[in-house]
Amino acid sequence: MTCPFCGHREDKVIDSRESKEGESIRRRRQCLACERRFTTYERCDEIPYMVIKKDGRREKFDRQKVLNGLLRACEKRPVGMGSLAELVDEAETALADSPERELPTTLLGELLMNRLKLLDKIAYVRFASVYRDFQDVGEFLSELKTL
Repeated sequence: MTCPFCGHREDKVIDSRESKEGESIRRRRQCLACERRFTTYERCDEIPYMVIKKDGRREKFDRQKVLNGLLRACEKRPVGMGSLAELVDEAETALADSPERELPTTLLGELLMNRLKLLDKIAYVRFASVYRDFQDVGEFLSELKTL
């Protein structure tokens, strides 16, 4: 840290305390040059994960929204909540691993569909019908034939 009084770049930490909410750390420091004391606050800089929608809009990644879509696709199917939570974790990890902290929804949708296909084919078709926006029975049947 740079001393706010003399500009020296070396100091020692005298005391550290976590805030009541646990969101930041308060540090009491002493400059090694002028020996004056000052306080700094340290907090995690949280940059949200973003998804790029089909129309180009950017939206904050909503874990619950993804889980709700998967739950609808798996309604009355023998797919456990643990498996669905793992799917959402994989989607979030893919976002975290991307250098820009954002991914197109097309990539996330494909990732989820590929994994869902391994878990339950009926849930996969349900999810694909909404995700790919099937307009008629022909599109639906062609997807079924690929299975």
